[in-house]
Parts: sequence; structure tokens; C-alpha cells
Amino acid sequence: MAEIKLADVAKLRKMTMAGMMDCKNALAEADGDMERAVEIIREKGKLVASKRADRNATEGVVVSRVVNGTKAYMLCLACETDFVAKTEGFVQAANEILEIAVKNDVADLESLLATKAGDRTVADLVSEKSGQTGEKVELPFYGRIEAPYCAAYVHFNKKLGTVLGFNKEVPAEVAHTVAMQATAMAPVSISEADCPAEVIEHERKIAVEAMKQDPKNANKPEAILEKIAEGKMRKFFEENTLLNQLVVGEKETIAEYIRKADKEATVVAYKRFALGE
Repeated sequence: MAEIKLADVAKLRKMTMAGMMDCKNALAEADGDMERAVEIIREKGKLVASKRADRNATEGVVVSRVVNGTKAYMLCLACETDFVAKTEGFVQAANEILEIAVKNDVADLESLLATKAGDRTVADLVSEKSGQTGEKVELPFYGRIEAPYCAAYVHFNKKLGTVLGFNKEVPAEVAHTVAMQATAMAPVSISEADCPAEVIEHERKIAVEAMKQDPKNANKPEAILEKIAEGKMRKFFEENTLLNQLVVGEKETIAEYIRKADKEATVVAYKRFALGE
């Protein structure tokens, strides 16, 4: 058996981000062959990932970046425990994957998982992180937007965040406030116009059914119930679309707040993610 040198263990650890003992054991199994040791660690990651496939990865870290003010990227690397999520190596891994996304200007999650970094795909890197942590690790979200002016906000707990695009440059404070609002209040869309049809239909059915269940509406014709439901839908859009929501603690809407800074400015792109939602 080849002598396992500390320098080789350190080199393998730098290459794979695996633990010192995992690296030492892999080198021993590979009889000192560095390339084979790397493969052993990668295979271990895939094995751990498959064994823990039925676990819930409900913790993790959200990271984001704005590039040249016109593109914004955000992703979440998820794991099983908050302890792992807060480790330097895990946060570093999330930022390394984000760097790959930015460098390749990746469009969506499926494309990101297939993107190569050297001889490995991002999907491989995620599997390897399972081997390093002993937990289920996955990439549940990746989003990219492009607009004349972009902003990003990640909550201090790094579990939720938002990327926004404006039709023109706005003051940084305005962009930050709107991004914070979106992160905290979780609007379903920018406005009524881009609200998903299935969401509108679902909420409309709930409103109509609520009207029917109310004894006061027992003898009212269907057309009247529909009008009442429309009123409830207007309330839904006021509370659940970004531009129509009230600024937290204020009496003006987000749209009005933005227009105070620039009458022509508005939000044209929006993506939000929160772990556990």
C-alpha cells in the first residue's frame, strides 16, 4: 500500500472539499492514485444522495447576484439541517454554483444542473456535496431575470430572497425597498395582468363558493353573486400583487411609491423564493 502523505490529503481536500478523513480513506482505497481517489469521493456522494433521496431538504442557503445592473441571478442550495447550511463550505458551494450560472448566463434550473464546470456538471457538484455533508443536498431553485435595471435582496437568514427588474434605473433605495417588500409579502405576481390564470380561477371559485355558503346570499341570482365575487377578486389583487400592495407601514401602494421617484418607472420582472414555502 502506498504511503498516504498529508500533503496529498490536503490536495485532495482542496480539489473535492471533502473531509480530511474521507480524503485519507479515499487515497488509501485508491492506493495513492489521486484521480481514482477523486472518483471514489464522487461515487460516495452519489451513494449518499441516493440513500437519502426520501429525506426532506428543508434548510439551506439562498444567494444572489446582480451583474452590470441589467441581469440578476438567484439560487438556493438546500440541505437537511441548519447546522450544515451555516457552514462555510456549504455557503461557499452555493456561491460557486452561482458563479457558474453567472459565467455561463444560464437560463433556467434544468440548464444549470446540466452545465459543466471542468469535467463535472453542476448536478455532480450537488451530489458530491451530499457525500461531504452526509445529508440530502439539492438545488430546488434557480432564477434569472434581465431588465434595464435589476435589484436583488436576500433576507438576513439567507432562507428567502427576491430578484426584481425595472423598466428603467431607479434610486437604489427605492429598488431595495421594493425588493424587501416582495421578499416579505410574497406577492403572487407583479400585477393583475401577469397573475397566473390558474391562480385567478382558483381564487374566483373560492370567492363564489363563499358567497353561496353565506345564508344572506341564498336567494340572490348568480349574476349578483358574480359581481360580489369580482369585488373580492379586486381585494385579492390589492393584497397579493406587488404593484398594488401597500408599502409596509405606509398608505401608498408600491406603484405609487415607485412613481414618486420616477413617474415612468415600474417593475417588469420578478422572481422570489423561500425555503419551506
